[in-house]
Amino acid sequence: MFKETYPIMREDYANAGKVSTNVKSLLKQLGLPADILRRIAVACYEAEINMIIHSYGGEVVLEISEEGIYLLFKDTGPGIADVEKAMKPGYSTASGKALEFGFGAGMGLPNIKRVSDTFDLKTSPEGTCLRIGFHI
Repeated sequence: MFKETYPIMREDYANAGKVSTNVKSLLKQLGLPADILRRIAVACYEAEINMIIHSYGGEVVLEISEEGIYLLFKDTGPGIADVEKAMKPGYSTASGKALEFGFGAGMGLPNIKRVSDTFDLKTSPEGTCLRIGFHI
C-alpha cells in the first residue's frame, strides 16, 4: 500500500488546488484511466477547498491499495453544523472572503458524493473527517 499526507492550512487561498493537482499528477503517472482521474481530481479539489474555507486546518491522506484509491480529509473544527443542509446543492456558509476569491458556491459536498464510489462523512465541533474512495 502507498500512503502520502498533505497539509492544509486555514484560509490558504494562494495554495488552493495544489493538493488536488499533486494527487492527480501522481495518479496519472500510475496510468489510471482519464475518467477515474477526473472524478478523483474533482472530489479532491472540492474537499480541499472546503477545508481551506471552513476548517481550522488539517491534512489529506492519499492511500493507494489493491482495493482502490482512498482520500481521507481530516480537519480540526468547527465541524458541519447541519450536514443535511450542507448536502443540498447551493447551500453555503462560506465567508465573504471566500466568496471574494470565487469559492463557496455550495456545491462541494454534493459534487464529492456524486463522483465518489464511497463517501463517509463524520463531523463534530472538534472537526470533520471525510473518507472517499474510488474503485480501480
